[in-house]
Amino acid sequence: MFHAEVRDVAQTPLDAAEALGFVEAPGHGAGALFVGAVRNRNQGRDVLAISYDVFAPLAEQCFGEICAEAEAKWGPDLRLFVAHAKGRLDVGGLSVVIAAGSPHRNEAFSACRYVIEQIKTRAPVWKQEHYTDGDSDWVQGHALCQHEEAAHG
Repeated sequence: MFHAEVRDVAQTPLDAAEALGFVEAPGHGAGALFVGAVRNRNQGRDVLAISYDVFAPLAEQCFGEICAEAEAKWGPDLRLFVAHAKGRLDVGGLSVVIAAGSPHRNEAFSACRYVIEQIKTRAPVWKQEHYTDGDSDWVQGHALCQHEEAAHG
């Protein structure tokens, strides 16, 4: 079972406790949590905030596909929670929360890592960094951005 969503953080911030609560089950002895937060420096620049642009219906579909793949790899007892922020977050703001619950820790850790790594390369999520000097830039690294860069580079 999984839960996957995109949240407008101006209305509903991400919550790690909610994620862990969702993946709890009587037969689960393990829960793994990944929390991504906006950091204050990236590639030598001082970051003030990040704006996340997400096409929610496609992102949620992608999250669901990734969760289904994880379940196929680590078993039907796996429970997963994925929430990604949409909108502007200051330094320290939570951008993504992923939790995995399973009977054993190896499955929980492995599934949690698989989900975040797949989201970083496949999900339609774009981020624009806002710097302390007043400048801003769209951050490369998303699979769609890399594909576009290869086509134009």
